[in-house]
Amino acid sequence: MLSFIGLSSYDYKVEIKTGDRIGAGTDANVWIKLYDDIGRSTPAMRLEQVFKNIFEQCSTDHFEISASKTKNLKKDGPVARIEFWRDNCGPSSDWYVDIIYVTNRATKSKFVFPVYRWVKANYHYKLKHLNTSLPQYEDEDLKEHRKLFLDDKRKSYRLDQKFPKEFPNGPVQVSTLPDDEKFSFNDKFSMGSLTVQLKVSSKIISFTRTEWKSLADILTVYVPPHFPKPERSSLWMDDAYFGFQRLASVNHSVIKLVTAIPNKFPVTEEHLKHFLGGLSIKEAIQQKRLFICDLEILDGLPVKQNMTLCAPIALFFRDISGQLRPVAIQLFQKPGSNNPIFTPSCPSLTWTLVKMWYNNADSAHQQALTHLGFTHLLMESFSLATQRNLSHSHPVYKILAPHFLNIIAVNSLAVSELVSDGGWVDQTMNYGNKGMYALVVKGFKDWRLDVEGTLPEDLKRRGLDDPDILPCYYYRDDGILLYNAISKYVLHYLNLYYTTLNDVVDDHELQNWAQELVKERNFEAGGMGIKGIPGNGSLSTVDQIHQIVTSTIFTCSVAHAATNFPQYDEYGFPPNYPASLFGKPPSDSRAILTEQDILKCLPDKEQTLTIMTMTKLLSNKGTKSLGDFEVQYIVDPKAQAVVDRYRNS
Repeated sequence: MLSFIGLSSYDYKVEIKTGDRIGAGTDANVWIKLYDDIGRSTPAMRLEQVFKNIFEQCSTDHFEISASKTKNLKKDGPVARIEFWRDNCGPSSDWYVDIIYVTNRATKSKFVFPVYRWVKANYHYKLKHLNTSLPQYEDEDLKEHRKLFLDDKRKSYRLDQKFPKEFPNGPVQVSTLPDDEKFSFNDKFSMGSLTVQLKVSSKIISFTRTEWKSLADILTVYVPPHFPKPERSSLWMDDAYFGFQRLASVNHSVIKLVTAIPNKFPVTEEHLKHFLGGLSIKEAIQQKRLFICDLEILDGLPVKQNMTLCAPIALFFRDISGQLRPVAIQLFQKPGSNNPIFTPSCPSLTWTLVKMWYNNADSAHQQALTHLGFTHLLMESFSLATQRNLSHSHPVYKILAPHFLNIIAVNSLAVSELVSDGGWVDQTMNYGNKGMYALVVKGFKDWRLDVEGTLPEDLKRRGLDDPDILPCYYYRDDGILLYNAISKYVLHYLNLYYTTLNDVVDDHELQNWAQELVKERNFEAGGMGIKGIPGNGSLSTVDQIHQIVTSTIFTCSVAHAATNFPQYDEYGFPPNYPASLFGKPPSDSRAILTEQDILKCLPDKEQTLTIMTMTKLLSNKGTKSLGDFEVQYIVDPKAQAVVDRYRNS
């Protein structure tokens, strides 16, 4: 039995941090045993304190262990292991533990035992100091413990495909949300609180405003602090800003360098004679000043009744000042008399509405692929493979796990609520949830980790790896700096644990992880169906692990931040980046359209408020910055030094 019994009577102090998950605290009885480095142990000791509730949510409890209980341990030696367990007594016996520390009073040495999991009743958890090793180097008597742990994880993280059956080969998701993946109390509270505030604000606005009378009237809807005027609302009609949106906004990876004008886009010298700075099309291509965005992938998608979704092609020219400007837009893939090429020489508001229809299509691509598909659903596949195949003790698990925080819970909520029948996507986007499902499946078909999922290779694919070609491509310039910092961090970290080629080949957990990533995305194969995994799932070098881990961390952090956090500034003012447009897009390049024609296409006030509320919620930065982890899985001092260098780089 443990208690506070006076400074002169204890040799060790045990410190246990209970997590912040909902229901993390326990009323159960808890026992612990300490082991030295030659296998000798204390007796089982029940942790308790007189007149004090212990193991409460978000609490840290301290227990002083009397010298009489530790007399079997090597004097002044390390605490090499602990063993702890709980029963199921009390009205609330569930328990989520973050970490356990044991301090030797005489030497001041502190031994660290990361847990970060729900503790099951009557299961004996055995952890080593720092709890970090490759499986082939695990202590013999802990190998079976490690294997049983992963067997249990695979039962908790069963695979499923939750898209409707008419959209086969959709993303792999967890069948039922495991307890370890549920939102923490703080996450749930902050999300719920902001949601309530936004809904209250939107209700106030809806009671105090009328239908749009003009474009200027839309600006009256913004009420700080929850609905400030979006930064883009004063720029949306400007051609230079429309070009900027391709480079540094929420859909930053569609644009490509033009090497030839496609036949389906019959733009002529006559179309462009006023917009290429005196150059011919051929000269502009030779000087690498023409760029294209082709949203062909949207062609043929299902859309909501009486709605239209364009599959546009847009041509851009880099002018002498370095700005990117649109010079031609065709709203559908197949050229024809009813699908003309629009240019800035068209009547002003006609050109403006054409750009709005382009951005409506761009928003469909951004939400389904750049955001949900590639940075959420695909990354859930990596998270699931990690949880199912890598022990918590595995170094690769520890470097990846912080970047998977909440991703499975968020995805479960997104698919069950936002993309459900009648959900936010159905209410606010032209293609509805059926179109989004179809687009995600279509986009997954050709996505490769070693191309689209690896920033330097993706830039090469699009002809934009040379910074002199497009000087204002900020996503590339900032992204490469961050990619290189992540790459350096990952390589230094991996080199701590993989010192020979055999370390890679003999790591059966790592090999199982890579193979599950590669296996086909269906119930029979039981894999994630990820293309472009090095070695086709048979890893033999540190460089191969390095590529997978670097690209995964970059996608979960940098790529996600770039497409997610600016959403309110883009979508919050509907004319700028419309999630919805009504009616038919322009089909006559000579038509003189008016402000009323634009207003007829825009979502009404209620739908606008729905878009504002959701994109404001999505834009909320609920996680810490890159390198500043919410959960400190990495506790090995030599690895912590690598993390510290990374944070300061």
